[in-house]
Amino acid sequence: MKPELGVCYYPEHWPEALWAEDAARMVETGISWVRIGEFAWSRMEPVPGEMQFDWLDRAIDKLGAAGLQVVLGTPTATPPRWMIEKHPDMLAVDAQGNTRNFGSRRHYCFSHSGYVEESVRIARIMGERYGRNPHVAAWQIDNEYGCHDTTISYSRSALSAFRSWLEDQYGSINALNEAWGNIFWSMEYAEFDQIDLPNLTVTEPNPAHVLAFRRFSSDQVAAYNKAQVDALRGLTDAPLLHNYMGRVLDFDHFKVGDDLDIATWDSYPIGFLSDRLEADETHKTTYLQQGDPDMQAFHHDLYRAVGRGRWWVMEQQPGPVNWAPYNPAPLPGMVRLWSLEAIAHGAEVVSYFRWRQAPFAQEQMHAGLLTPNNRPAPALVEAKQTADALSELGDIVQTQAQVAILFDYASDWAWATQPQGAGFDYFRLVFSTYRALRRAGLSVDFVSQDTLPQDRYNIIFAPGLATVDRDIERRLGESCNLAVLGPRSGAITHDFQIPEARPGLHGLNCNVDLVETLPPNIRRSVEGGGAAQHWVDRVSGSATDLLRFTDGTPVLSGDDDLWYLAGFPDDALWNRVVEMAARKTGVALYQMPEGLRRRETATHVFLINYNAQPIAWNGDVVDACDVAITEKDAPEKV
Repeated sequence: MKPELGVCYYPEHWPEALWAEDAARMVETGISWVRIGEFAWSRMEPVPGEMQFDWLDRAIDKLGAAGLQVVLGTPTATPPRWMIEKHPDMLAVDAQGNTRNFGSRRHYCFSHSGYVEESVRIARIMGERYGRNPHVAAWQIDNEYGCHDTTISYSRSALSAFRSWLEDQYGSINALNEAWGNIFWSMEYAEFDQIDLPNLTVTEPNPAHVLAFRRFSSDQVAAYNKAQVDALRGLTDAPLLHNYMGRVLDFDHFKVGDDLDIATWDSYPIGFLSDRLEADETHKTTYLQQGDPDMQAFHHDLYRAVGRGRWWVMEQQPGPVNWAPYNPAPLPGMVRLWSLEAIAHGAEVVSYFRWRQAPFAQEQMHAGLLTPNNRPAPALVEAKQTADALSELGDIVQTQAQVAILFDYASDWAWATQPQGAGFDYFRLVFSTYRALRRAGLSVDFVSQDTLPQDRYNIIFAPGLATVDRDIERRLGESCNLAVLGPRSGAITHDFQIPEARPGLHGLNCNVDLVETLPPNIRRSVEGGGAAQHWVDRVSGSATDLLRFTDGTPVLSGDDDLWYLAGFPDDALWNRVVEMAARKTGVALYQMPEGLRRRETATHVFLINYNAQPIAWNGDVVDACDVAITEKDAPEKV
């Protein structure tokens, strides 16, 4: 499939006289797709049961007549004010017991059955009207699940649904008490209706209780999404998708993705640098106007896995955003770079947010491709440059990488529930793994516990995988030549108890005897270079010591096909581990300069330069904030 460009558009925000002009201008820019409708419920149904679709009919007709393909969003992320009057208990409740009121967006609780029914109703009505419309070529379900901390709700609807979910999961209250260890502190229950939500307790609630509630909350998101999918499936042949976010791990994206055709995500590189990434000030200053060199690629690769190979960028940052602590403008060339980088990682569509900057309401400071008074913003030129580049580039064919990372949302919930040390964070650990592989010039795939492939990888890294049972070990062994687990892998059971065989690695004689967490200024040095930070497992057993701390205790233990890493590595230690694993499995590495990244497909090699100055590597010079693309017929120097 040839990659294409898109844009997010809100016809309800603008005079109808502008619509045809906007559509023609989009096509002139090289845009093929336009997303509309995801926030327009109050215009579709201004009062209950009174549908007003004439304006949307005309908007779709004008966009389609210009040659644009429409992504039509179900508007369920923004229920109108009358909905709150009809269902006053549909609003979510925060952990402090405060109702999250009307006046912005995502003001609903996933567990409220009445609102679920309303969401299914509007999706079905839209599907009946537009499901066979030739201009509606894809559907977006809702918008940005989990945004603004909206996955978890402590409402009465959530409490009732949670109790039913627990009964279905455990069968009997005695089984639940046993699984949760409720004998501790006399927390035993006599019936499911005695169980409250794990908030407003005197001190820390039972971690098993918290983890169960996190699993339940994730399942509610998946069920809500599936309800709309089921309403639309028989009414349209167009693909169904959802736009996920960066570093939002509150629900299992793989489970939501099981019911969809395409995964998309919303990419805001500069916003994420200041808002969602641990990095020192030097790093943040260096990449202030470019974004982190690995943050976008990480999510491209993750959502390619969530979409089972099919994925888009639904919202690409085109200029300063409005929501980060600081909002600098991208350097010249960066919008084009971000777009081409997404294409390199397999994006079918890169869609910019938004067409025209809004002059009102919460996002009026968020840049678009046009200014509020209809003048070109700087990114419009770069969008056209990207379209021109894509017309010359042709098809990009993806291929399985040599290395993969096993990503597990439930592990994040577990370690957020009981981190044991302030520096231990699941995303931070996995991202450090990904960065190390990218520094070595490697392309990376992601897999989940349920999608471990039959086609073998050379190496699969599974850092921080909370629960490791014999089935996972077996399937890991079938999926790769070498599995690298740890730190903290296999440390708990499904119900948050310490397993008898720690760290759960039955195929490796490696026992975790104790753990310690370190303040940010402390490192445990490793013989030969590098150190562990944040977390250290003290291990024993007959497994071979591959690397040791300077005190002689193991930091990397293993055998021919399974290694355990007993600490959270700094960059130097990660580099050593990656090099050792690559040498053992025959993976070729590349020494990438700072800020330069390499992405390999079946047909092309992309060199992506996040630096504000040109950089030379491997006989080539890549311009500042630019992408160099070569076809795969010329060998690279290793």
